[in-house]
Amino acid sequence: MAAETVKTTLSETATAARAALSGVEAIPGAEKPDPVMTAVGVRRSFGGIVAVDVDRVEIQRGSITALIGPNGAGKTTFFNLMTGFDTPDTGTWSFNGTSLEKVAAHKTAAMGMVRTFQLTKSLTKMSVIENMKLGATDQSGEKWWNGILPFRWRAEEHAIEARADELLTRFSLGHMRNEYAGTLSGGQRKLLEMSRALMTRPQLVMLDEPMAGVNPALKQSLNHHIRGLRDEGMTVLFVEHDMDMVHDLSDWVIVMAEGRIIAEGTPDQISSNTAVIDAYLGAHQGKSFLEDM
Repeated sequence: MAAETVKTTLSETATAARAALSGVEAIPGAEKPDPVMTAVGVRRSFGGIVAVDVDRVEIQRGSITALIGPNGAGKTTFFNLMTGFDTPDTGTWSFNGTSLEKVAAHKTAAMGMVRTFQLTKSLTKMSVIENMKLGATDQSGEKWWNGILPFRWRAEEHAIEARADELLTRFSLGHMRNEYAGTLSGGQRKLLEMSRALMTRPQLVMLDEPMAGVNPALKQSLNHHIRGLRDEGMTVLFVEHDMDMVHDLSDWVIVMAEGRIIAEGTPDQISSNTAVIDAYLGAHQGKSFLEDM
């Protein structure tokens, strides 16, 4: 865990993001200067097991925030609740000040909040470019009355395809444009899912374990792409177990354990937080863990 992180020069947007968070108190539920997403009193149980029990959490606009925690901490369930793939038992949650309580998953994407999954969701029997074009929202041709009138949607389709090609080039997938998505490697599917998410021109991108199952070279590429999202003005919230990447990428870190938010802070603050160390390893191993960090 003590491996050296990659040294990078901070961009202006990264510097601004960290400056905005510099005065935030490192406590669970800390209020942010300009939150893009807020959840209050969100609770979800399955039978007698409480998977998520979040009193309050805010995600700072324009930042890269890591959501970390041991396996079973409730991170993915929390993602599902925020993005409409599951419904909390209680609580309120909002995006850009708008309640998402009754908003379906596909509508949250249209509002500017998109997510990826631990297991990639590419349509393997369709080509890469077709997968990309499906990511665009509010397409005129999706309405049956426009579908029978090609002149109503053809120009829009050309613009969508141009956007898709631009993103495929950016994510080094242009050469796979016409191949079936099922022929891509695991790492390439991660890139495809991230690039497809950007077809919606989102404000908030939520990445669920983007580095899982990815080789070291591709990790650095994904690292670069995630920074690029922030540099373009997007907010990133990502779940990750690779602590070197968390430390290297994040402006802010939120820690979950047993469904609750137990700590928040900068990567350096979290690295020395005894509550985090206890959650991962247990109190009896905390001292050696601190030394390794």
